[in-house]
Amino acid sequence: MKKLHQMLGPDESQFSNEYNNLLRAKHKNIIRLVGYCYYLGHERVEHNGAYVFAHVQERLLCYEYMQGGNLDKHISDQSCGHDWDTRYKIIEGVCEGLNFLHNGTVYPIFHLDLKPANILLGKDMVPKIGDFGLSRLFPSAQTHITKNIIGTP
Repeated sequence: MKKLHQMLGPDESQFSNEYNNLLRAKHKNIIRLVGYCYYLGHERVEHNGAYVFAHVQERLLCYEYMQGGNLDKHISDQSCGHDWDTRYKIIEGVCEGLNFLHNGTVYPIFHLDLKPANILLGKDMVPKIGDFGLSRLFPSAQTHITKNIIGTP
């Protein structure tokens, strides 16, 4: 599960962006979106000594369960004892997932925040790319320049 913050603006577009891009990306090395929850309501909270009703917005994305956690937890100087075949399978799976995002859809999807924490590992250490909150669709194969750094520098 991924719960997004209760902020309007960029966070709202991040939710829509991640949801829509995951619907387009059906591949064995891309995390599978199982569902979502989008709740709007009110909550009674104390403010300056009085109780008021505040607007509450809950947005959650539900992904398939990845029992191996993320790649970040498996990286160390000794590679946590993983053999070369396992390490190669992880590298190959990430490359296949990226190739699909860039070349396997009508409009290329660029992740823009690929890092070990966003590579999830399933059964038998099969890697899947996750966290598409900063991803972007580009309608052509033209070069694009990103000017604003968002996410992990």
